[in-house]
Amino acid sequence: MDCSCHALHHPMELDPNYFQTIEQHASAEFSDRGSKFVGMAYPISSIEEFKAVLNDVKKDHPKASHHCFAYRIGADGMTYRVTDAGEPAGTAGRPILGQIDSKGLTNTCVIVVRYFGGTLLGVPGLINAYKSAASMALQLTPLIRKSVEIACEIQFDYTVTNDVLKALRRFNCSILRQEMQLFCLYEIGIPKIHENECKRMLEDVPGLALKKKSGSL
Repeated sequence: MDCSCHALHHPMELDPNYFQTIEQHASAEFSDRGSKFVGMAYPISSIEEFKAVLNDVKKDHPKASHHCFAYRIGADGMTYRVTDAGEPAGTAGRPILGQIDSKGLTNTCVIVVRYFGGTLLGVPGLINAYKSAASMALQLTPLIRKSVEIACEIQFDYTVTNDVLKALRRFNCSILRQEMQLFCLYEIGIPKIHENECKRMLEDVPGLALKKKSGSL
């Protein structure tokens, strides 16, 4: 089973101004009747980032019989994917996603690789193994709450840089990219909860142009 889609509903009611994710990579092992399951949890922010993580895991575990995973991405938690990677349908990806969702996480992926031990575990055994490996990995990394950010682009004269930075610091904005020339260009993330106040302060800076980009961070 390989499902890649935009969920109609996230299983938990999310705060529109904040989301919960994991702070850092963690891994854990679960064994059952000779088979070893290695669960690896990663914070991610895009599908491209996930693909890079999956490629690295496959390089690190080339002899694993299965590379199963699930992820949920986006401040709204709407983008997700589950893959059983050759295991019986519904025995790997869904149980892994269930553990991500049980903690109300987004921008999180969990990959569970299996080294087959020679004994078939059956559907209940597989569900338990993939669920357990995912759960154990997620228990080993701290959970953090982050602000939902509105993506914007600002352009301004370098002479007003201090005024711009003062506004960005005051509202805990993220600077995602910057080009510093005669005219400066910043791609920023404004915390949704402070969006209106921050925009007002930035628009008071002489000559500054602000453009909202599509989506949130």
